[in-house]
Amino acid sequence: MFHPLVTEAEASMAKVIDSLKRDLAGIRTGRASPGLVENLRVNYFGVPTPLKQLAAISVPEPRMLAIQPFDRNTLTEIERAILTSELGLVPNSDGRVVRLNIPLPTEERRRELTRVVRKRVEEGRVAIRNVRRDTLEKLRETEKAKEISQDDMKRATEALQRSTDSFIAQADEVGATKEAELLEV
Repeated sequence: MFHPLVTEAEASMAKVIDSLKRDLAGIRTGRASPGLVENLRVNYFGVPTPLKQLAAISVPEPRMLAIQPFDRNTLTEIERAILTSELGLVPNSDGRVVRLNIPLPTEERRRELTRVVRKRVEEGRVAIRNVRRDTLEKLRETEKAKEISQDDMKRATEALQRSTDSFIAQADEVGATKEAELLEV
């Protein structure tokens, strides 16, 4: 009975890791990457829509992004979304394409970004621990209802803790990789 609960918890923890990876992809490193802006929310007829659904994002040069909207009427909204984001980039538009020059971050900015990475990794760890806590509560409920034995409860708890430790290590590894990428000169 506990295996489905532990398997469900592992799937939720994997989603937390995927979300963390997507979140960290948006933190810029000095190189142009579509991941930097693709999840940026643009007001499209009153609905916040990810930029990747409204435009083609390409990297024509190593330090430049080109954003070509599918609908030219969204050009000003795309520019506004970029300006109001925490990216610190200034869009250049020629009426058809928005270009973003990616400057090299200063040492101070790199340190600031590493703090942001650490904060987001910690939020990921907390989310993983919350999944563990919720699953333990469900396991205790099934044990109280006599649906599983104490031995099965102990095995399930140990398996859940092993999974939790594994996913927290993955989150730390993702964070360490991103920090190294940020501090690279």
